[in-house]
Order: sequence, then C-alpha cells, then structure tokens
Amino acid sequence: MKQGELTAGTLTSFMLYTGFIGGAVGGLGDLYGRLQKTVGASERVFDILDTESEVPLEDTPAASHPKIRGEIRFADVRFSYPTRKDVEVLKGINLHIKSGEKVALAGSSGAGKSTIAQLVLGFYTPDAGSIDIDNQSYGEYSLKWLRNNMAVVPQEVILFGGTILDNIAYGKPGASEAEVVAAARKAHAWEFIEGFPEGLYTIVGERGVKLSGGQRQRIAIARAILKDPAILILDEATSSLDAESERLVQDALEVLMENRTTIIIAHRLSTIRNVDQIFVLKNGNIKESGTFEELAAQQGGVFANLLRLQLLGKENVVL
Repeated sequence: MKQGELTAGTLTSFMLYTGFIGGAVGGLGDLYGRLQKTVGASERVFDILDTESEVPLEDTPAASHPKIRGEIRFADVRFSYPTRKDVEVLKGINLHIKSGEKVALAGSSGAGKSTIAQLVLGFYTPDAGSIDIDNQSYGEYSLKWLRNNMAVVPQEVILFGGTILDNIAYGKPGASEAEVVAAARKAHAWEFIEGFPEGLYTIVGERGVKLSGGQRQRIAIARAILKDPAILILDEATSSLDAESERLVQDALEVLMENRTTIIIAHRLSTIRNVDQIFVLKNGNIKESGTFEELAAQQGGVFANLLRLQLLGKENVVL
C-alpha cells in the first residue's frame, strides 16, 4: 500500500487471509459442540468404570485354587433377568456335567440355553438355587480367576483392529510367538495365515472385516486353544459358514474340545450328534436328557419333534 493505494496482490492476500480467519472462527462453534458431546460421553464412561462389581473380581493366589477340573452342577436354579423380573427364564434347573464331558443345550429360541451359559460364566447370579464348580460353591471362587479357566467361542467372533498375532495372543497375554503359531496350527488357521504377506502381523481391521467368516472363527478357536481352558462354551460356531469352512472349523473344534468340559449351545443337529449328553430345554425347564440316539427315538418327545421339524426344513434354526 502506497499513498492510500491498494495493489491487486495485497487485496487478494487480504481477502484470502480474511477467509481463512473467518473459517477458523466459524468452526469454533462446531468444535465446541463436539467437545461438549465428548465431555458427556466421557462422563458416562467414567460412571461405568467407577461402578462397583456385584461380585468380587480380585485376583486369587494360584496356590489357593488349583486348576479346576471342570465339573459343573446346577441345583434347583431359578433366574430372571434384572430388566424383566416378572419373567422367570429358568425354573428350577437341575443338571450335572462331569469333568471332561461334552454336553449340548438344545431347545427352541428363548428356552434358556444361552442363560445357562451366562450363569456358568458368572455374568449373572441365580435368584435361587446353587451353582457348584468342582463341588465348591461358585461364590467361593474369585470370578476373575474362574474366568481365566474358561473360554467362549461365539457365533459372532469379536476381533480387534490389530494384528492376527495380537488377536490370538489375547487368550494368553505374554504368550510367545511360537505358542501362537502352535495354537494357529491346531486351529487350522496357519494355512491361511502364512499365505498373507505379513503373516501373523497382518492387520485384520475392525471386527476382523478383512477376514472371511471361517477365518475369523479359526482365529477365535486358536485364541481358545492358546488359553487352554478347563471349561469351554461353544455358541454354535459353524451355523453361518459354507461347507468347506464348516469342515475346517469343525475339525478345529474337535481339537479344542479334547480333554475339557464343553457346553455347546446348539442351533443345528450336525454339531451335537457325538456329544456325551444333551439337555433339552422348554419354557425354562429341562424336559429331556440323554444321548442323541436316545432322544431321537422318543416318540412325541421334545427333541424328536425338533429333529422332525428340522428334517422337514420348516425351521432354519431349530436347536
């Protein structure tokens, strides 16, 4: 600027700077709004973190509790979910699962199969009755220690956005790479892992989006194998897979179930033909129990009826 004159270049610079400043100032309102949302969300997160557990979670010295054998006993267990106290989900459940036994929970949707598994995992406590692990009351164990002796392979596998190595090692923090590889081999996961350029260090993406359903299931099985639990819970891990993936996952599950107590939440019959015992639930009660052949032979039985419906193709998910 000279003697009151403004050059074109100076004017252009002034207008550009003004636009930049105006945009920045205008964005303060949006930034403030997002900050307020973040503060509100943080408060809710801290409320959850500050909530005291309903059951003790403290570590228990290993010497006070040897590794559990996996015997489970329900004695007249009754339960209603806290949000629906008026609806009794389990109505006096009595069952005994021996150490190393493979059992299946069968029944229509809402019969109480998943609820029994959740009680075994300690997600809830029964309203009445008792649950014993190795002839010792559930409440006498540290829940954290007890869960270290359990593993779950769900229908919808939960994977984190890190590497394959991280996701498998989550089952046993501090595990060596050699241990992870051994678990992956047993789970039939090593075949596809070594095919990736990065191998174990392949990023799987949030919830494992970069892997197929069968690959995610085998990662979850490898995680459980690495953990080496005494009690294993399977929520029908093969129900949504193609035939080839189902075969590989089923083979991996057979390895995983060896020498450990296994509870299978059954939706299809193909996974429970060879279990030691099947408990058939209906309306919160155990109506029948026995082997697959025994239950299938009972004319008019609950299990036989479910089997007939599945064979007729009238239900996509029967058990």
